[in-house]
Amino acid sequence: MENPTFPSEFLWGVSTSAFQIEGATGEGGRGQSIWDTFTETEGKIARAEHAKVAADHFHRYSEDIALMAELGVGAYRMSFAWPRIQPDGDGKPNAEGLAFYDKLLDEVCAAGIAPTGTLFHWDLPQALEDKGGWLARDTAERFGEYAAIVGERFSDRVKMWIPLNEPMVMSIFGYAIGEYAPGKTLLLDALPTAHYQNLAHGLAVQALRAAGASSVGTANNHSPIWPASDSPEDKAAGEWIDALINRTYADPVLLGRYPEQVVAHLPAGFADDLPTIAQPLDFYGVNYYEPQGVAAPGEGNPLPFELRAIEGYPMTTNDSPIVPHGLRDLLVGFHERYREHLPPVYITENGCSFDDVVAEDGHVHDQERIDFLDSHLVAVREAMDAGVDVRGYFVWSLMDNFEWSKGYQPRFGLVHIDYETLKRTPKDSFGWYRALIRHG
Repeated sequence: MENPTFPSEFLWGVSTSAFQIEGATGEGGRGQSIWDTFTETEGKIARAEHAKVAADHFHRYSEDIALMAELGVGAYRMSFAWPRIQPDGDGKPNAEGLAFYDKLLDEVCAAGIAPTGTLFHWDLPQALEDKGGWLARDTAERFGEYAAIVGERFSDRVKMWIPLNEPMVMSIFGYAIGEYAPGKTLLLDALPTAHYQNLAHGLAVQALRAAGASSVGTANNHSPIWPASDSPEDKAAGEWIDALINRTYADPVLLGRYPEQVVAHLPAGFADDLPTIAQPLDFYGVNYYEPQGVAAPGEGNPLPFELRAIEGYPMTTNDSPIVPHGLRDLLVGFHERYREHLPPVYITENGCSFDDVVAEDGHVHDQERIDFLDSHLVAVREAMDAGVDVRGYFVWSLMDNFEWSKGYQPRFGLVHIDYETLKRTPKDSFGWYRALIRHG
């Protein structure tokens, strides 16, 4: 298929997250987050980089909104920094933090762009982590209160709401293998964090609707699973990893139950929370980057699976294989698995990192990103033709940003950031996406 076309009402957007772009971590009454603590811990972040300035969006948001207006997007997916609104994750909100997001949202709306608000993109207040973090049920309760504060203040302007971004990443990378904040290595003992994030999601949906939110969904990272062979052992390992990284987050929300593989690892009484978790949703957000290879565990492996690299595909500089048809297969598979329980779908993140540099002519020639986005949009169109109700697509990301434990080296943006001068330079992909939005 060449030059796929999309309905005129298809929503085109870009995504960012607060910790990755805002900077100003010590300004405006903001509290400490687990990522501030993590970046201050020796050996956790590549080149000892930090996000104290990042892309300085806190001070330069007007410039960034002007870029989005030039791009022509219909929606901007951003996140609220929980520690900027509640410095300790509890109690009275911080007036300066609320005022910042008032100004930001007012300007986004004035530019004719619909805000899509994510309540939590991994920047848990450190004070809550000190009390147990996502291993504690209380954190879910506090999140529901935080959602009420944000919903009551901003539901008049935010058009679409996402309570938590990619809880799987928080559970697996943050609590199971320790690559991300808070850096715990609990393996399968991290699974209570999945349940308490799911509970937080349900409580937030209730709070947002009570505050007048009109469209509430989710944004989960999902991967098609590729067993190493057709052997029963590899297939069983594939079912386990599918349960762990896909179904543990989709099944409770959409079906009101957990996959059988993880039940024994969930906290006591989890079933009582399922009605709260399974709140009706207006949309389901899918974040897609790559498939996941898997095989039966080798001797001495404490897990019921063994991850395998996907080989034979070109790679991004973030070590992700580029597999566009994986997105089509994922969407069609979700459609077949959840059927009438799956609400309309938005691709809430899809993007890639490459070694983008400003050339002598002053431009950033990122043809690889254009090819990546074009091929993945072909996959989206193919999924739509197969019956999947996809309503929109958000590129990750508007701008280069702090890429978690890998620091600033991976560049995902449509806009290049010079981290010394903070100059913004739209890349060739920016112009390509602008033309796509204008001409369909």
